[in-house]
Amino acid sequence: MLSVVMPAYNERELLEASVRDVVDGLRGWGEDFEVCIVENGSTDGTPAIADALAASTAEVRALHLRDPDYGDALRAGILDARGDVVATFDVDYYDLHFLKQALTLLDGHGGPAAGEVAIVVASKRAAGARDERPRLRRVATAVFDAILRAVFGVHVSDTHGMKVLRRGPVRDLAVICRAGPDLFDTELVIRAERAGLGIEEVPVTVVERRPSRTPIMRRVPRTLLGLVRLRLALGRAPR
Repeated sequence: MLSVVMPAYNERELLEASVRDVVDGLRGWGEDFEVCIVENGSTDGTPAIADALAASTAEVRALHLRDPDYGDALRAGILDARGDVVATFDVDYYDLHFLKQALTLLDGHGGPAAGEVAIVVASKRAAGARDERPRLRRVATAVFDAILRAVFGVHVSDTHGMKVLRRGPVRDLAVICRAGPDLFDTELVIRAERAGLGIEEVPVTVVERRPSRTPIMRRVPRTLLGLVRLRLALGRAPR
């Protein structure tokens, strides 16, 4: 079974259309799946939309967290997922073509042997990717990734955004990731690399469907502080 986890914070305008788009697309694949909306701390009607989708659509479930926290929402969705394979999509950033490519890699076709790959990352920076977000966000991503390589020894070119993972080998790592709302998926990738799990990248196209919820200049200090705390918690990459 495939589980698609979609965190949702104040997504009244996009939530229903995005979830229905994902559901309609996956129904054509002929495989069992679920879409798990993880609403977290919304104040704009998103909780009611999530519940209505769950009530009207057999493949949809809705979880509710009290506080707005993207990292906690991802963790809760991964831990609550019923599928052996979990895809993490954002309401404004999802791609079924990437999902199909990732599932092929997890199955061992067109990549490493079956069972070796635990996480497939949708990379905005790998060769062949197209990032159409505003220039400031592209620069911030490049600087962030450079810091990860220098400080943590990360090998993948991107840690944020869509991922497809085997729930079994990743679940215990997700439990202990506590880097905060901005760095959960980064910490998960770092821990997975250090645990020797196989990680593959697929280049994707990124188009901004709406402005970021938090202005980038407000996120930068919070993210830098989070990276310092993560460095203290994890240390440098083993040599």
